[in-house]
Formats: sequence, structure tokens, C-alpha cells
Amino acid sequence: MSVSVALAAFNGEKYIAEQINSILPQLGEDDEIIVSDDNPSGKTAGAVLSIKDPRIKYIEGPGLGVVRNFENALSHCGCEYIFLCDQDDVWLPGKVEKVTEELKKGASLVLHNASVTDATLKSTGKTCFGIYDTNTGFLKNLIRNSFVGCCMAFRRELLGSVLPFPSNLPMHDWWIGLVASKNRERISLIEEPLMLWRRHGGNVTGGATPFLKKIRFRLIIIGCLFKHR
Repeated sequence: MSVSVALAAFNGEKYIAEQINSILPQLGEDDEIIVSDDNPSGKTAGAVLSIKDPRIKYIEGPGLGVVRNFENALSHCGCEYIFLCDQDDVWLPGKVEKVTEELKKGASLVLHNASVTDATLKSTGKTCFGIYDTNTGFLKNLIRNSFVGCCMAFRRELLGSVLPFPSNLPMHDWWIGLVASKNRERISLIEEPLMLWRRHGGNVTGGATPFLKKIRFRLIIIGCLFKHR
């Protein structure tokens, strides 16, 4: 197994060590966690570098927001299977194994479910799949996106189709999922929650989007897909 975890961080010192420590026991000695820190002058670096493990690779982000920060993390990933990762969550035991099993069976991209929690990791009774009505299909996800990045992993080959990100891209995970769908890649869903999705009110991703902005985002991403080769 060869796994890269692309973790985009920004002022993530409160929860990032807990997240990384939930991931490391699931990785092999040749796997890696790429932490791209979009505010390297903050306290995140100290929280990450306090964990003494050679599989953690800390790099400075471009300081241009979440999309470019994930692009930076992804550009440094060197392994066969790539997991997207937010700084606030907790991976449940067995996540990496169960997702990579699907990738080994031929899936190009895998989405798994997640249990939604509050800041203290207390369950809200909701799941990611339930909130977003998660399913595959290009048109379905163009209208209502259910490609949630923190629940996503994919084969390295897909990077060649999605990078570099378009200059005006509204969201990275939506783009990756739509490109995979457009290219008729095999997308696999795992109904089992494999992560605690912590919603604490200060999350960088996953917040509500105003209606007019949603329309604008869709027009932008349609334009990006039209130009995509």
C-alpha cells in the first residue's frame, strides 16, 4: 500500500494534532502526510512539528486560500493512492484499509460516509451522505455537489486530469469529482461512516453558500469543464 494524505491547514492548531494522530496508525512506513500550511507564521506549524514522525512532511502553503492550498498539497503527493484531508476531523480505525480496498478493486475515486459531530466529537445523529444526498453521476453533482473532499480518495492517475486547477476554480473537491465523472471514471461509494466530521463553527470548508453564489459557482465550473481537456 502506498498512501499520500493531502492535508490543507490554516490556523488549525486546535485540532490538527488529534487529526494527524488518528491517521498515522493506519499508514505504512512508506506512506506520507503532506501538511500544506497556508499561514506558516501561525501556531499550526508548532502543533504539526511537535509530532515526531518522518512520514509527516510540513510545507508552506501559497497563502491564496483553500483551493490553492489543496493544489499545493496535492502537487507534493508522491504515492499511488491519495486521500484529501481537513484539519479538524478524526479518522476512524480501518478507514485507510477499507478505502484502499475499493481502489485496489479498480475504483478511480472513492467517497465514504462520515458521522457528523459537534466540536467535542459528540454525534449529532447526522451523516455526510444524508446531508448531501450523496450519489454518483455528473449531472446530479453539477446541480447539487456531493463530492465532499474530506471523505474522498483517488488514484494518482486522476491527478493528471485535475491538475493544475483552473485559475478561478470555486472548490477543489467538486472539480475533482466532476472531472472523474466527466471522464467516466469508476466512482465507488462506501456507506459506512469512516470518519468523525467535526463541525465547530469555524471550519474552513463545508459551510453554507448563499443562493446567488451557488449559481455563480456553477457557471464558473461549467466554464472550467468546457475548457478542460
